[in-house]
Amino acid sequence: MSEDLIVSSTQNHVRTLRMNLPRKLNGWTMAMMEALFEALDAAEADEDVEAVILTGTDPYYSAGVNLSSTIQLDHPRRLHEMIVKHNQELFDNFIDFDKPILVAVNGPAIGATVTSATLCDAIIASEKATFSTPFARLGVTPEGCSSVHLPRLIGEENAQRMLGPEGWQPDAEEALEIGLVDEVTAHDELLDRAQAIAEEWIEADKPREFGAGSTREELKEINARESRQLADAFLDTPFLMGQYRFLWSREKYGPALVFLALSLTRPLWSKLLDD
Repeated sequence: MSEDLIVSSTQNHVRTLRMNLPRKLNGWTMAMMEALFEALDAAEADEDVEAVILTGTDPYYSAGVNLSSTIQLDHPRRLHEMIVKHNQELFDNFIDFDKPILVAVNGPAIGATVTSATLCDAIIASEKATFSTPFARLGVTPEGCSSVHLPRLIGEENAQRMLGPEGWQPDAEEALEIGLVDEVTAHDELLDRAQAIAEEWIEADKPREFGAGSTREELKEINARESRQLADAFLDTPFLMGQYRFLWSREKYGPALVFLALSLTRPLWSKLLDD
């Protein structure tokens, strides 16, 4: 586990894990995710740890999955299998975690870092927090069980606003109003308040719980289904062209042209998906 990527501390049986890659907005590179899941495994195995807090180094909670570091070109069928496997494992790490886990969102949270937070016991937000799930804009399908679990948490209309073409990004107070987060606090008081909540959980011997009546078994089934749908979407034209336009707008012309070429040649290589 990299101490640089995850800063870990324990107080009164509460393990705080702070994502620490501020120059990349705590984005989920492959190295960051490996360090995070190693840290969660260590917390779960440590008998002195009874609850976990997950947060980020300011100014962001996390900018989400860094696609350039997690997806590598390969044979289409192997690439499809890899996307399914990695996405399913990512969220299963949160679903399978056995100790109460509180997410303390200190700033903007994007994509998988939002949906994974909804799979934890509760979310407390700094006044600087925002929540974005830009799947429709990226041309991909919902992940992190959000196609089913998010509407249960915040209502069908609010979920569609976040997951659909509108791409609504509620701020902390809006997130509290719709039930996405459980509490909003002053930025400088976020971790102290999170610590107090976690200690209350320990005192009450709180079990691991999922919101809105969802069960672990159901969430794992939803995650498996969404992971297959996401892999299909990643290898389809809307996503490939979306990446081309995004990278071109950032003047990353080389990678942009790769996605354009993949989109234009998709009728040929897509036949390999079934080989």
